[in-house]
Amino acid sequence: MILCSVGLTGTKYGCGGGGCGACTVMVSRYDPIQETVHWSVTACLQPICSLHGAAVVTVEGIGSTKTKLHPVQERIAKAHGSQCGFCTPGMVMSMYTLLRNNPQPTTEDIRETLGGNLCRCTGYRPIIDGFKTFCNTLISCQNGDRNGKCCMENSNSHNNESDISGELFSMDNVLPLDPTQDLIFPPELLVTERLCFQGEKVRWISPADLKDLIKLKAEYSNAPLLVGNTTIGWFQEEVHPSIHPSTNIHLTTLFYLGVTVGAGCSLSVLKDVLLQGIEELGPEKSRVYQALVQTLQCLASKQIRNMATIGGNILSANPKYDLSSILAAAECTLHIVSNGNANIFGIYLYIISHNFLFAILFFLIANPCALQWEFVSAFRQAQRREFSFSIVNSGMRVTFRHDSNVVENLDIFYGGVGPTLVKARHTCKELMGRKWDEKLLVVGTQLLEEEIYVPPTAPGGQEEYRKALVLSFFFKFYMQVTLELQQKVGMNDLPLEYLSALKPFKNEVPQANHSFQLVPETQSSNDPVGRPNVHQAALQQATGEAVYYDDIPSVKGELFVSMVTSTRAHAKIISIDASMALAMSGVVTFISAKDVPGQNRRLWFNNPEELFAEEEVICVGQIIGAIVAETREQAKRAAEQVDITYEDIQPVFFTIEEAIEHQSFFDPKRKLERGNLEEGFEKADHILEGELYMGGQEHFYMETQGLIAIPKGEAGELELYVASQHAAYTQEVVGITLGIDSNKITCHVKRLGGGFGGKVMKIASLSAIAATAAYKTGRAVRCVLEREDDMLITSGRSPFLGKYKVGYLNDGTILAADITYYSNGGCTLDESSFIMEKALLHMDNGYKIPNLRGHGLVCKTYLPSYTAFRGFGGPQGLTIIESVLHEVAARCGLPAHQVRDINMYKDEKCYTHHKQLFSPHDMVRCWNECLEKSDYTHRCLSIKQFNAHNHWKKRGISIVPLKFGIGFSKGFYNQGAALVNIYKDGSVLISHGGTEMGQGINTKAIQIASRILKVPMSSIHIKETCTGNVPNAAPSAASFGTDAVGMAVKDGCEKLMRRLEPLIKKHPQFTWQQLVVEAYCQKISLSATGFFMGPHTSVDWEKSDGNAYYYFTFGACCSEVEIDCLTGDHKNIRTDIVMDVGRSINPALDVGQVEGGFVQGIGLYTIEELQFSPEGVLLTRGPSRYKIPALCDIPPQLNVHLLRNADNPHAIYSSKGIGEPPVFFGCTLFFAIKEAIAAARRERGLSESFPFSSPATAEKIRMACEDCFTRMVGEHC
Repeated sequence: MILCSVGLTGTKYGCGGGGCGACTVMVSRYDPIQETVHWSVTACLQPICSLHGAAVVTVEGIGSTKTKLHPVQERIAKAHGSQCGFCTPGMVMSMYTLLRNNPQPTTEDIRETLGGNLCRCTGYRPIIDGFKTFCNTLISCQNGDRNGKCCMENSNSHNNESDISGELFSMDNVLPLDPTQDLIFPPELLVTERLCFQGEKVRWISPADLKDLIKLKAEYSNAPLLVGNTTIGWFQEEVHPSIHPSTNIHLTTLFYLGVTVGAGCSLSVLKDVLLQGIEELGPEKSRVYQALVQTLQCLASKQIRNMATIGGNILSANPKYDLSSILAAAECTLHIVSNGNANIFGIYLYIISHNFLFAILFFLIANPCALQWEFVSAFRQAQRREFSFSIVNSGMRVTFRHDSNVVENLDIFYGGVGPTLVKARHTCKELMGRKWDEKLLVVGTQLLEEEIYVPPTAPGGQEEYRKALVLSFFFKFYMQVTLELQQKVGMNDLPLEYLSALKPFKNEVPQANHSFQLVPETQSSNDPVGRPNVHQAALQQATGEAVYYDDIPSVKGELFVSMVTSTRAHAKIISIDASMALAMSGVVTFISAKDVPGQNRRLWFNNPEELFAEEEVICVGQIIGAIVAETREQAKRAAEQVDITYEDIQPVFFTIEEAIEHQSFFDPKRKLERGNLEEGFEKADHILEGELYMGGQEHFYMETQGLIAIPKGEAGELELYVASQHAAYTQEVVGITLGIDSNKITCHVKRLGGGFGGKVMKIASLSAIAATAAYKTGRAVRCVLEREDDMLITSGRSPFLGKYKVGYLNDGTILAADITYYSNGGCTLDESSFIMEKALLHMDNGYKIPNLRGHGLVCKTYLPSYTAFRGFGGPQGLTIIESVLHEVAARCGLPAHQVRDINMYKDEKCYTHHKQLFSPHDMVRCWNECLEKSDYTHRCLSIKQFNAHNHWKKRGISIVPLKFGIGFSKGFYNQGAALVNIYKDGSVLISHGGTEMGQGINTKAIQIASRILKVPMSSIHIKETCTGNVPNAAPSAASFGTDAVGMAVKDGCEKLMRRLEPLIKKHPQFTWQQLVVEAYCQKISLSATGFFMGPHTSVDWEKSDGNAYYYFTFGACCSEVEIDCLTGDHKNIRTDIVMDVGRSINPALDVGQVEGGFVQGIGLYTIEELQFSPEGVLLTRGPSRYKIPALCDIPPQLNVHLLRNADNPHAIYSSKGIGEPPVFFGCTLFFAIKEAIAAARRERGLSESFPFSSPATAEKIRMACEDCFTRMVGEHC
């Protein structure tokens, strides 16, 4: 907030909880030992008072396009590592800080540094590629291997064709890294005096030294101690003081006697000290240190570890925090001063018996595991391997009698199975004195199962899974210790196939192999079309100069609006009392339905949509009113004080199954059918019935939704600076709400920090609310949703349930399939009917099923309305038919790829199930090339061999084809418009109806204009999307943006060139600028509108007939995974994608879209899971509970190949839309995981057909890998 107030908007506000890394800055402090130390931290968790004596460097401070770029900024831009750009400043500052500390980092250093920076667009690979150029390595080939060899040296060239390239960027002539030019630490910050700050709600005191701290604690006994502020986060409403001690409260390193660290020691410093201890002591004498480092490496992010302290981690006593269990097992001790008394405690005793917040923890002493017969280990399992709270964590230690396997002492601790740290006292007591053998394992697991109780009401649920992890961790510990004892006392050897279970998955830096077709040699070197040009705003995004809506400076008198939302799922509104809120400081007004000057209720395709709920609420999170105040903090506080009285209404239900039971559906209900199902089922050898559930997904665009509404004070004019993918619709909804004409409302969209379909519909309502507030107050109003409110109010991708009946032959040929699709639409229709239509239109994917029928029903529930999301309903429709193919293959005992191949469209001319003609030729090419480039056949044999030799880890592989419709099935949306202006100096300004949200639509538009006008790209500028320049534009969606906008820009430029053609012939010697000036003097118009009237697309749903799409984009994807059967953890090993993008306008942007879409698919199919309370409250709000893919989730090998010699006569320069299709490829991970589970089940004599829903979370994987532990848990839960 402070940065914004002084105009430093480069640092982005993404989540407010330190969970995304968008606000990363560098904080430097003077250290008397190390001199200056630099830390990357998240600004959103740093109270301004805590920076006393520190220097803060933001992205603006290291370089700019106006002065000089920093090499970090230049290289991330040149490597195409910035798409929407909202996360880019944070990425830059994380890397910059690393280079300040280590000018020659390793790739592992980079991986660790960026582990806390989330990106929703790129898929991380190009960011890593740009930053790897700082490593001290000889790798220059982007397709080189991990040993530093070029692909050509390995005789493994990425292509055998002279017109194929793998180089998406060049680092020739980049700025060198020069540490001598770095900023110095300001000497005036060398301060040690006490600081006292008195705020409105909080008093903050920073003591000068240790004695001062003790004195202050005695004076303010109830004041909490804050150092990193990572647990408490934003200040609450308490008025008591907060004491901020120095982060350097003593640090001593005595490796052979133990490590003594001060409570203010950061987790990063502790990790570095422990690593030094491991190096000095050796592996056998540093087991405790190794276990602690293993835990610290996965704990939070680099930024959080830089801020968080060991004292705060322990004193917070959160059972999800992993350190307490291993510290307790290692018998670490605490030296504590509380109420003036000094005491020494063991970790466990202190945690279960003390008031944590108000004590002073001085020292933590960790003793090394120096005893020869002592063994210690740490375990954890989380939603994501890094940067995620653990579901269950554990620390275990065992000591044996000398030269024996008899247990002398045993300690087992668990976190995440109770309200605090849990010790398995009874189990440990019973096992002491026993021999460490299989009998102990059997007895131990039985005792643990009985002793460790996870109640069904436990926060987070998952009681069976948590209990299974309790037993699995103990089994892993048993195997680890047994393996070490084998070398000491001659115990029976562990089976070799068990050993892989002891190796945790290692996170690796992704490496890619790309290929794309070069432009023809005959193409002019000045023609940029087809070349991998850098995103036109990449440098501005890397420097923080790129402006997003909330970066726009405040207008004089600007107000802030905060939403008041329903806390009930279905209830009558009895009363709304805003009096307490209105009495608060800074509050201007409260608005609700009665304040709407136009219409509060509007029709959306004959379905009512309310702006403000008037009489009844139909979901938690529905907007009832809004507080308007002078500042955002005042508005937020006041919104919480609005008192709403409800009367609950029945029924209330939230799931698809409940909606089916209540027959609660929206109209229309859709159906598509071809052939004769009855005949198909009669001819089939087998009939299979089943179902697949696909969960929803949150958009998690890095920039939350919002806008600025500015009334102009004349004729009702209103300017909106809005984050919208569909500015024309926002303009329309605001006009309806205010009761004014659209010609008085102008929407401006500079760029979006990610959209993915989520900024089409809901932003229009938010804009109308802000506009209503501006109308009522006559002042500018800003609306910026907090991350949790954004997730609560705007919702995301629709969950789907597909129920199918399929008839097939023994060879896997499918003769008939009858599929019913149910989607959860939420409480209002939104775009759910169109989403369902897209699912039905994609239900055949690439398969010629002669008798096929699909029914689509949108369920009406009492959840916030689900909405558009990248892919619309395509991924759901495609995945369900792929599940059918997968299950048929399993029942036939055939490889899944063989069943897919035998059912594939292969004729030169084919018809879809809705009778649209197409050629599958390029789809089959993608399929065959993917089989070849992925080395699929050989890897299947390797996987079979791996699975035969590994009992507790299994691998799976899956390959799928793709046929994806491009464009809108509602034909009127298939249009585009542009305005092209040429100025007398020769510069060109383009306005178009598309929205730049990272996909590179502006860059491609400039490339197209450059080709036609024959001017450099640097002479062409696109300022913004504006309804005043291009009216009635279609939404930027359906992968159709470049098709529509590109054609419109082309049309406008060609009009201008036709006007200039006589002058060009008359004055061939003229430069471009001379030509333009002459045209002006000849009174030739230098402004032209361009328009593209796309094809008419429509579907007759009664006849199951129609050309639904402009054309189809094809592709194929192969992925390999490995699962840990004992924990449910999995690792994505390798992915190969072959994509038909036609003739790419910009291969770098297209590869980026393929990778980014695929990684979003990783989240959809494996990690991202929406969870609701029984009352319908979304629980997974914010990055602490909702996990999108991080760098650790990216396959170490991610290879993308653009299909060669692919043409598309339907679109601009034979290109194809690419934004949405790759999301579906995430399903290859889902089916590969399913193959791996099937291998485990097959080995255990279980059925290879089993229920398994998406996403394939660790819980689902573990519980599907049934074994003695899951059965033991299942019997008692």
